[in-house]
Amino acid sequence: MTSIATASDHEAPEAAEAPRPRRTGPTRAVRQSATVAWRQLVQIKRNPEQLVEVGIQPLMFVFLFAFVLAGQLAGSRQAYLQYVVPGLMVQSAVLVSARTAIGINTDVTAGIFDRLRSLPISRVAPLLGRMLADYVMLLWSVLILVTAGAALGFRVRTHWFMLAPVCLLLLLFMLAFSWAAVYLGLLASSPESVQALAFGLMLPLTFLSGAYVRIDTMPGWLQAVVKVNPVSSLADAIRGMLVGGPVSGPMTQTLVSCAVLTVVFAPLALMAYRRER
Repeated sequence: MTSIATASDHEAPEAAEAPRPRRTGPTRAVRQSATVAWRQLVQIKRNPEQLVEVGIQPLMFVFLFAFVLAGQLAGSRQAYLQYVVPGLMVQSAVLVSARTAIGINTDVTAGIFDRLRSLPISRVAPLLGRMLADYVMLLWSVLILVTAGAALGFRVRTHWFMLAPVCLLLLLFMLAFSWAAVYLGLLASSPESVQALAFGLMLPLTFLSGAYVRIDTMPGWLQAVVKVNPVSSLADAIRGMLVGGPVSGPMTQTLVSCAVLTVVFAPLALMAYRRER
């Protein structure tokens, strides 16, 4: 009896002292986020329809605006494509952010996040990894959009290398806007509800902007709202970099909007994420 009790006494402290996970530094957190992003992208091998889904939307909108609305809005297809293609790039970023919200909610409800957070990795790696993977999907969408637009008459009037800073600006906007999408995805109860909320909120955000039509053609009371919409400033900045026009003003407004979105929604998203633990 004594030997059994003594063995238990020796085993209890050893069982109580579970190994603690090491603190994750910024470099390791970035690598782990990239690993989670790769996990998301590898799934495309089994579900290639994801590329079709993300690629069909820009094609559909380019053909819609070029052949249905261009004559009414600008008089010619090529003239309107010069204006609307930069706006469609911003729309792609907004719609891919909606995809982020749906994916986050699916991962949470399916228990995938619980399995990831049980690993000794950074707590934000699952979130950042999802955002990075969706940014790759955004690049695919922009590639399809620019290729289709060029085939129908869109021309870069500055230089094609300006697509690099355009993609960087889209990355900054999407990372900032994705915090709002993540917050929405964590609050919703199911992927179906987050899909309805995301598209119900994000599509008006693009239509109440200067992405498709000039702001000065709108009623005066609406112009005040549209001018502070970050979609408007981002579309104007991209338009200036690719087609020509003011760049510094719209870009400054875009960067300020990105900072505000991050400051407001990143803490809310992280708090909602911790409540899921």
